Amino acid sequence: MQIWVENEENLDPNQNFISRVWNGSSHDVVEVSIDVPSDQDEAISLIGLVPWILVRCSDWTMIPLENLIACSRGTQTRIAAAIDREIEITGAAFALGEGVDAILIPGDLLDYAIKFLGDRWTKEDPPENKEINPIEARILSMESAGVGERVCIDLTRRINEGQGAATGSISGKLCLIHGETISSEYVPNRPFRINAGAIHSYILMADGRTKYMSELETGDEIAILSSSRYIETAVVGRLKIEMRPLLVVRFEISGEEGQTVVQQAETVRFVSPTGTAVSVTDAKAGDKITVFTDDRVRHIGIAIDGGMVEK
Repeated sequence: MQIWVENEENLDPNQNFISRVWNGSSHDVVEVSIDVPSDQDEAISLIGLVPWILVRCSDWTMIPLENLIACSRGTQTRIAAAIDREIEITGAAFALGEGVDAILIPGDLLDYAIKFLGDRWTKEDPPENKEINPIEARILSMESAGVGERVCIDLTRRINEGQGAATGSISGKLCLIHGETISSEYVPNRPFRINAGAIHSYILMADGRTKYMSELETGDEIAILSSSRYIETAVVGRLKIEMRPLLVVRFEISGEEGQTVVQQAETVRFVSPTGTAVSVTDAKAGDKITVFTDDRVRHIGIAIDGGMVEK
């Protein structure tokens, strides 16, 4: 059984007993709060689709946990339970005789959990998100997409030059859109802002899911990336949705086509494979841009194996 610990001040994350420090999200974990019976059904529906389900019960009870353990056995999904009190560790550790696969506890319960579990605890480092890869794409064409709603994402902190968000019309082919960290002759920089694209677009979240940009809310965490790798996360502080002229940009990756719809403005920039910002008003057919690819399909934003065509 793994021990996960809530991220708290003065916590030493390098202790041998801790498998992971929980910061609120992870690409391989879906968190479900069980407040009513229908929430249990939602959690069960995810079994077999995701690596981990983290369960939080507002009125802590054994039955939903036992049901999830029973349904998950024989699948690739593992169950973690959020624990607030010592007495709950006993129930989670021995539910259905074998217990959950991990417990998530506050730091002040760590010593008790280690002592109680004895040799039942295991250490396992969380996996990197290797499914989402930056790759070079070649622009095929750029043409008007009329006028529509575009979304500017204002973050609660600044990002650096070379960084941005992965967005696009196809969930498995997301373009890296540069933050507004670069000043122009007419517009000052806005290093907290990403002019992310049309409102129908997907955006890559901090936990590895995608969301439609129409669903984004203040407080959501998005992934911040560069042309070479995953960087960190940032919190959405505000969304600006306005009618603007749009461009559809079509591109090609290894013989497959993708597309994205962005505002026609010099402050909207792609990122080249070398990390250089490329304004959409300067871009042309043949130019190279960075796209993040994922061969899996999406179900309510969660990556799963399967087949689907988006174009």
